[in-house]
Amino acid sequence: MQISGCTVLLTGATGGIGQAIARALAGRGAKLILTGRRADVLEPLAAELDARALAVDLSSAEDVDRLVGEAGDVDILLANAALPAAGTLASFSIEEIDRALDVNLRAPIVLSHALAPGMVERGRGHLLFVSSLSGKAATPGSGIYSASKYGLRGFASALRADLRSSGVGVSTVFPGFIRDAGMFAEAGVELPSGVGTRTPEDVARAVVSAIERNRGEVDVAPLQMRAGAIFASLAPELAGSVARRMGSEEISRRMEEGQREKR
Repeated sequence: MQISGCTVLLTGATGGIGQAIARALAGRGAKLILTGRRADVLEPLAAELDARALAVDLSSAEDVDRLVGEAGDVDILLANAALPAAGTLASFSIEEIDRALDVNLRAPIVLSHALAPGMVERGRGHLLFVSSLSGKAATPGSGIYSASKYGLRGFASALRADLRSSGVGVSTVFPGFIRDAGMFAEAGVELPSGVGTRTPEDVARAVVSAIERNRGEVDVAPLQMRAGAIFASLAPELAGSVARRMGSEEISRRMEEGQREKR
């Protein structure tokens, strides 16, 4: 899929990772529709990139429906928006659980349901979902977040199989710890020595590569973290024990403290 000239709907454009993705796509000649809750951040970014700005709250079914109606025909859906949802299950209210699942999982599914038929009819398009390595390997204090990100991976994988012969590509990008922007950086969590990070620009490059090459899954993390995710799928109990020795429980606790108000 060539990005130049395509209309791209990007959710979660107001965060640091979303802004990096928006700039990378604009650099490829995309016509951007940028969404987010913070109009004070969204509108200056749209002006900078000559894009449309649509302020929406993806936890609201009505706002998601409005977004579909106002966006019109879209060539590329880039579902990037997500809530942190860090913390143990007992620390969540039912309303917080609903909100996390609505933003992280329901909204991407509903947007795909609305936009994919037009792409199939035109015989071209792409659906890209920004998941997380937490969608491949769960850690303590990430039950709700991991549930949404595992779910997004499963949805995208099945959708890719369903649309294989349609001319519409489907990709999922899995960031690990991202410095300078995103949930981990905003929480101000210090990682143990030797745990590597990547940048928002690395995520943006992965997004561009996934679209242009129709790659099914792309990890954005150092080699040891990518290997750890594979290890966790093969030997979850042993991988969990190793992660705990490396401080995963303390990292999760600090993530919960730093991100609680964003649920």
